[in-house]
Amino acid sequence: MSGTGDAVATASRPPHVVLVVAVAENGVIGQGGRLPWRLKSEMRHFRDVTWGRPVVVGRRTYESFARKPLPGRTNIVVTRDRALAIPGALVTTSVADALAAARGDALRRGVDEISVVGGADIYAQTLAVADRLVVTRVKLHPPGDTTFPRIDPKLWCEVERTDHAAGPDDEAAYSIHVYERLLSS
Repeated sequence: MSGTGDAVATASRPPHVVLVVAVAENGVIGQGGRLPWRLKSEMRHFRDVTWGRPVVVGRRTYESFARKPLPGRTNIVVTRDRALAIPGALVTTSVADALAAARGDALRRGVDEISVVGGADIYAQTLAVADRLVVTRVKLHPPGDTTFPRIDPKLWCEVERTDHAAGPDDEAAYSIHVYERLLSS
């Protein structure tokens, strides 16, 4: 999505806000600040979906990235700590400021998407403005302390699904679902 057509499309309308999340069958997305599973092949999918785009992430989720920015992406970290500075990342104190910075970065990069990558509070604050959801459904029921909200079929339509068997470095099979927001009539 880095061709000239993307730059023209981005200039004429705001970039899409895309929530990218991995969710277990029981709704769990995290346990103790970490993913409660290991899916190496799904991590490659995550990289491919977010590469070259600005990513909006909460501080605690950012810290789960080994406290270093995701390469190939502008990392925009949301925190309540006004004094926090993170080398290689842009730090904001509100989701609104993070999305504004991400829109500017998307225009600069000539891309038409902003990736929101967690955690639960950031997802909750951006779900109402999201245009697309890229949801990995992990075929597990792990314990967890963080969940993703139920996707309301009155608001979202599944437009794509791919199933994946567990690979050699995966704890479980998974499927990737893409949802588009339904236009109100």
